[in-house]
Amino acid sequence: MTDRATMLPPQPQPDFDTDGFWKATASGRVELCRCVECGLWHHPPLERCRACAGKTAFAPIAGTGWLRSFIVVQHGAVPGYLDAIPYVVGLVELDDQPGLRLVGRVLDVPSGEPTCGARVRCEVISLPPGEFSVVGFRI
Repeated sequence: MTDRATMLPPQPQPDFDTDGFWKATASGRVELCRCVECGLWHHPPLERCRACAGKTAFAPIAGTGWLRSFIVVQHGAVPGYLDAIPYVVGLVELDDQPGLRLVGRVLDVPSGEPTCGARVRCEVISLPPGEFSVVGFRI
């Protein structure tokens, strides 16, 4: 029987559509899918732009935004995070484009819970035990 408290976090399973995102985070950058013709950002990534049908490619984002919503996880369900309870998972609207949102942990929340509307910046953090990194946010 495995002790859930000592289990490691699940690792991502990159595919054709998400490979650019995972390659960027492995290099310490945050990149999202963007239309090379009209500049519209897409997350999750798409092969073709939903506005103009142009090709897309991964490009760096500014890495700043605001906390649109969040939850405080009080009861662990994901192996690898059970010893971090409570922790905050936030939905961030990125400054790069209205409606462009990314989900991630809100790291080192000062004085308890964050507030909606708080300014945040992206940070790439490692996801042991594998070679992947994920996006988190700092207030």
